[in-house]
Amino acid sequence: MTEAFSALRIGQGYDVHAFAEGRKLILGGVDIPHTRGLLGHSDADVLAHAISDALLGGIRGGDIGKLFPDTDPAYKDADSLKLLSAVADKVRAEGYTILDVDSVIAAQAPKLSPYRDAMREKLAAAMGISVENVGVKATTTEHLGFEGREEGISATAVCLLCRCF
Repeated sequence: MTEAFSALRIGQGYDVHAFAEGRKLILGGVDIPHTRGLLGHSDADVLAHAISDALLGGIRGGDIGKLFPDTDPAYKDADSLKLLSAVADKVRAEGYTILDVDSVIAAQAPKLSPYRDAMREKLAAAMGISVENVGVKATTTEHLGFEGREEGISATAVCLLCRCF
C-alpha cells in the first residue's frame, strides 16, 4: 500500500528600491503613472522581486540575486515578470505547487489601489496560477521612514507551497 505524503512549505520575501528620475514605475508588471520610477539593474519591480524571493525561500533556493545576478548584463532592464515566471518554473521543477501568494507594497505615493487587480492578474499569469490565489495590498507608512519620505518603495510577500506524494 502506498501512503500519500504532503509537505507544505512557506516562503517569505522582501525587496526595496529607491526612486530614480527617468525610469518607469513598474509594480506587479503594471506600468504605474508616476513622476519617478525605481532604480535597479532590471526593471526594478519591487513586488515581483519580493514574490520571487518568497517562492525561492519556500524551496530553499536562495534569492533572485543568486539566480539573476545584477552583475550579469543579460539581466540589464530585464522584465521582472519573466524572471518571476522562471522562478515559478523552478518551484515546479522541484516538485512543488504554488498554492497561494500574498503581498504588501509600502509606498506613500502614488495611490496604487486602482492598479491592484491588474497586478494580481499579471502576477498570477507569470506564475501560472489562478488570480484568486494572489493577494496584493498597498499601504502608506503615514509619512514615516524612507517610504513615507517618498525615497523609495518596499514590498513583502509570503507564499504557501505544497509537495504531494
